[in-house]
Amino acid sequence: MERQPILEGQRVILRPMTEADREALFRVASDPLLWEQHPAPDRWKPEVFGALFDEGLHSGGALAVLERASGRIIGSSSLRRTPLDPAAAEIGWTYLAREFWGGTINREVKRLLLAHALASVPRVLFRVGESNWRSRKALEKIGANLTELEERIERGGRMVRHVVYEITRDSFARGPLAA
Repeated sequence: MERQPILEGQRVILRPMTEADREALFRVASDPLLWEQHPAPDRWKPEVFGALFDEGLHSGGALAVLERASGRIIGSSSLRRTPLDPAAAEIGWTYLAREFWGGTINREVKRLLLAHALASVPRVLFRVGESNWRSRKALEKIGANLTELEERIERGGRMVRHVVYEITRDSFARGPLAA
């Protein structure tokens, strides 16, 4: 599976993230409200964002999300292999400028990534902080199902619980994102 494809939709283009995207993505990520429900709520800080950006570059799966009409970078997402299931892919690390919340952009980003990934793997997983209700509701709106999988990681000296959602080839084909 190509983890850094170029994918084009009606409203967005996804392309491999590069070092040249750092400043534009920090402009998006520097909004504290993007991270208020996230397990790492300080990602709006330059040094914390820098670590996230660097990790994305090194992952080989980070993508920049561009608004098709303007060519402007409006966020990022990633497509990666997951330690939770070697036969699956994981979509995550997604953030979009607030002006694009609640509309069709996130649905289109996820639809493009899911269609691409599910051509190679039988299911896609999404790990979400348990108390990140905004992301959880967005996943449920696109047809993701909560699994019994969970992950606990230490973040800043405290344990943080993540829940795991999935979309399979079959559920994608008959779900709300089906073409």
